[in-house]
Amino acid sequence: METRTGVLYWIPRILCILAILFISMFALDAFEHGLSIWQQLADFVIHLIPSLILLVLLVIAWKRELAGGILFALIGLVFSPIIYLLNYNLNHSVWISLSIILMVTFPFILVGVLFIVSHYKRRKDVQSG
Repeated sequence: METRTGVLYWIPRILCILAILFISMFALDAFEHGLSIWQQLADFVIHLIPSLILLVLLVIAWKRELAGGILFALIGLVFSPIIYLLNYNLNHSVWISLSIILMVTFPFILVGVLFIVSHYKRRKDVQSG
C-alpha cells in the first residue's frame, strides 16, 4: 500500500471516530441533579443513539467506502439546514448558527467526501497496478 493511499485510507476513519466522540459528549447533558441514577443512565443511553447510528455507518464505510461516503455526506448535508434553523431560532445569530454547523455537521460531510475520494483512489491503484 502506497503511503499516500495509506494516509488517505486512515484520515476519514480517524476523523469520523473523533467526530463521533465529539457528538457523544453531548450525551453527558443527561446527568443532571434531581433525577435518579437510573433515569440519568436511561437518558444517557437515549442521548447516545445518534452516536451509535454513526458508528454503524462507520462500520459500513469501513467495508464499503463509496456507500459509506455517500451516507456520511448526505447525513451532513441533510442535517445542516435543520441544525442551523434550530440554533438560529434559539440564538438569532447567523454566525453562531454557522459555527455550530461547522462543528457538528461539516466534519461528516468532509468524512463522506474523503471516503469517496479514498474509494476512487484505491480503485484507480488496483486498476493501474
